[in-house]
Order: sequence, then structure tokens, then C-alpha cells
Amino acid sequence: MRIRLTAGETVLNATLDDNAAARDFASLLPLTLQMNDLLKREKYGHLPRSLAAGGTPQFSYEIGHIAYWSPGPDIAIFYDHDGQSIPAPGIVILGEIDSGADAFKKYDGTVAVTIEAVD
Repeated sequence: MRIRLTAGETVLNATLDDNAAARDFASLLPLTLQMNDLLKREKYGHLPRSLAAGGTPQFSYEIGHIAYWSPGPDIAIFYDHDGQSIPAPGIVILGEIDSGADAFKKYDGTVAVTIEAVD
């Protein structure tokens, strides 16, 4: 599934993975989250509920990953890499931004991010 993320004037397209957590995330769309900064590498926000289990937990990430922190209900958008690994229980990758995730660097502190399906 293709999705669009909008933060201020920044509009980014992404593709969700095919796993149970990503499908459950898609069922919540559209939604707007207040996303806070963490470690100058990611924006994170609280979902209205926890997601279904599904997807393999990972302890690393790439710039552009959209990830679920199980048991949640938090998601993160990684816009920079600091070389650190993710602590237990790890993250489940929900999808990936096509390009331009580093645009989140310009938003200090909290930013409202609208996430919606585009197909």
C-alpha cells in the first residue's frame, strides 16, 4: 500500500510492507500524529491503539524506515542515523519512505504529521 506523510510543507511518499502490523497500521489511516524528536534521528508519535503482532523484530534501522515499537503504541520515522542499535524488544518495520526522509531534520521538537493512504 502506498501512503503519503505530510508535515508542514513537507510531503513524502512511502510504501507499507506486507506484514500484519503494517496492515493493521493501514486500517487506522488517515490519522494525524503529534510527533516528537528522539536523539536527533527519529520522530515518534503515539498511535490511538497498539497494532496487531506481525513482522520480524529488528534491532537496526535505515533512514526512511517507518517502524512500530512493540508493544507500542508508538511509531517512529527515522530521518538520520547515529550508528546506535535499537534496544529490546526491537522494532517492526511498517514501511519505507521513497526519498527525502531527511526533511524531518528541519522540524525541531514536535511536528504534526498527517499519514494517509494514496491507493
